[in-house]
Amino acid sequence: MALDVKWIESEIEDQYLNDENTRPWIIGFSGGKDSTMLLQMVWNSLLKIPAELRKRDIYVVCNDTLVENPKIAGFIHQTLDKIQIAAAKQGLPLTVHQTTPKLEDTFWVNLLGKGYPAPNNTFRWCTDRLKINPTTEFIRAKISEVGEAIILLGTRSDESSTRARSINNNKIHIDSERLRRHVLPNAFVFAPIKDVETPEVWTYLLQVNPPWGGSHRSLVTLYNNATGGDCPLVIDTTTPSCGNSRFGCWVCTVVKKDKSMDALIDNGEEWMEPLADFRDLLQENRNNRDWRQKWGRNQTEEEEDEERWGPYLPEKRAEMLLKLLQAQKQVQRSEPDMVIINYQELVAIQVTWHRDSIFNHSVADIYNQVYGTDLARSEFNNQEIFEKEILKEVCAEQKDFDLINELLQIQKSRYILVNNYGLQHDIENHLETHARKNIR
Repeated sequence: MALDVKWIESEIEDQYLNDENTRPWIIGFSGGKDSTMLLQMVWNSLLKIPAELRKRDIYVVCNDTLVENPKIAGFIHQTLDKIQIAAAKQGLPLTVHQTTPKLEDTFWVNLLGKGYPAPNNTFRWCTDRLKINPTTEFIRAKISEVGEAIILLGTRSDESSTRARSINNNKIHIDSERLRRHVLPNAFVFAPIKDVETPEVWTYLLQVNPPWGGSHRSLVTLYNNATGGDCPLVIDTTTPSCGNSRFGCWVCTVVKKDKSMDALIDNGEEWMEPLADFRDLLQENRNNRDWRQKWGRNQTEEEEDEERWGPYLPEKRAEMLLKLLQAQKQVQRSEPDMVIINYQELVAIQVTWHRDSIFNHSVADIYNQVYGTDLARSEFNNQEIFEKEILKEVCAEQKDFDLINELLQIQKSRYILVNNYGLQHDIENHLETHARKNIR
């Protein structure tokens, strides 16, 4: 059956106009083909509705994991800017919102700071922290304001049997047969293009230009060059996080090989090679026993267990940070504005090392080694320097000064991350380790 654009848009119009509940619409936008088609159909449907009847707020939500494929991330940011400007000019009640993980949940803070092993199918810690939680918080905030919300997704039944079952099993008949329950209370899902097949998506995008301007040529080129699909906006565990060949996080080690990144490199994006090499480093050493502690993050070295696969060893965390910054520096030779790991994450990594009683590795020293800078180990102000001089004077021995200074760094780390939970445990743990070392 041929794609019936008018019928789908009429369904969207009817749902928008005839829902007496003022609950807002939240459109999940990933920048891929499906979410682009969905947004475009909603947009064109709104243009058919008289301005005085466009009273329902629509939020276009795009999640940035901060480790998206840089080529794709740049394209999405440009698209979001166009969407926001065009919506305002055309008088649509539509605004763009980008969600990101909390600082303590970012990929680099977890991998390099806490020493979490690179994700795999049995320990995919990244999905919740980077994808689900940021968007869920946004949805919950909107629900708390109004009471309910409808989430519009570009999910399609032909994408996978799992997604097809999810769509069918969660259908409800509260307001119409169009809606299905979401895992969040008072949230419902509307999937207008669920019956559209993949060839029809491409035909539509190639024939109908986006109402926010331009064409879909750049999107089509990205797909052609990457030979893969996109990572959908993940809002619950029923949504597949990624496929085997997709647009998504360039650091993803859940898949054995990132075919999309390799294809982009083969099609002229050679500047991404250092990133591919770093990603392969993570993949190859995830289960390297020599890289992993034999004790957990909440344990001391004295509690090591030969059977335990703990976080990465401190020296390996420092080594990976060194190689990551080297890759960033190499990328910046051709892409000077490209930031792979931001300043806040570097600070949080140092903070986390202090919380884990790692004081023999310095983020500033590693950064200086790569970039030839002369950054101080800590951004101390004059007051902090003055206080340290007083502390040195009152401490009888250097080891006493070191211990107190380390305890202060642990306390400061909790303050920077705005999280005092577990502070007493961290301090007690460090004191116990210190005491054992000095008994030997």
